[in-house]
Amino acid sequence: MSLNTASLNDKHAIIYGGAGAIGSAVARAFARAGAVVHLAGRDEAALEAVAKEIRSHGGSAHYAVVDALDKDAVEANLTALVAGTGGIDISLNAISVPQPGVQGIPLVDLDVDAYTDPVTTYTRSNFITATAAARRMSERGRGVIMTLTADPARHGAPLMGGMPAAWSSLEALTRGLSSELAPKGVRAVGIRSQGIPETGTIATVFGLHARALGISDQEFLAVIEQTSHLGRLPTLAEVAAAATFLASDEAAPLTGSILNLSAGSVSD
Repeated sequence: MSLNTASLNDKHAIIYGGAGAIGSAVARAFARAGAVVHLAGRDEAALEAVAKEIRSHGGSAHYAVVDALDKDAVEANLTALVAGTGGIDISLNAISVPQPGVQGIPLVDLDVDAYTDPVTTYTRSNFITATAAARRMSERGRGVIMTLTADPARHGAPLMGGMPAAWSSLEALTRGLSSELAPKGVRAVGIRSQGIPETGTIATVFGLHARALGISDQEFLAVIEQTSHLGRLPTLAEVAAAATFLASDEAAPLTGSILNLSAGSVSD
């Protein structure tokens, strides 16, 4: 089964951070694979634009303004979604936080709140969205909950602030969810990627690191690329294709797993 031909026909997928670079790329891939996509986020205009684009290519997409850090808002949105569709099959949290003031600063010079805020934000949001989906999926005996992390979750990297701790906590959450939900027919899986230069967030992050090291953005990109076995970084299309496969029935044996898309920056 090719990652590009995995089927999501008749499945309903909710994507938090659905207007972001990764969230929207995955949404487009899910829609191409036949899923009905439900975009959630804070920026209504951006969500609407992604939904319209998906529809213009023959896909099915809806959107709602939802703060993924607000438990009541997430619960209310899912209750309405399930009432209208009969159930949710896939839940992906693809939120991000601004990185200036977080990365590119030595830990000894970093303010405590700048370190802990990403950990709190990512952990809180993913816990809220994953458990809300899990309760509803468990009732139907099927579903897939997906998380997104990055390779510093698995190795020490300088000037990353609290981001490695945030990603590590999400991988632990993914494994914990799997251990409890798999007997109920619900899978929990994650994707661990290296930085994707196509995204605005990573372009900003690489700039922060480059300035801290006194080199150009392109020089820093070249350094990061050479840390991988492939000598390059993953693309948005590759991450979206992997997410589509993981969400499909072709990946039915996979749960409690973090798919390594680091291009060899991390070896499992």
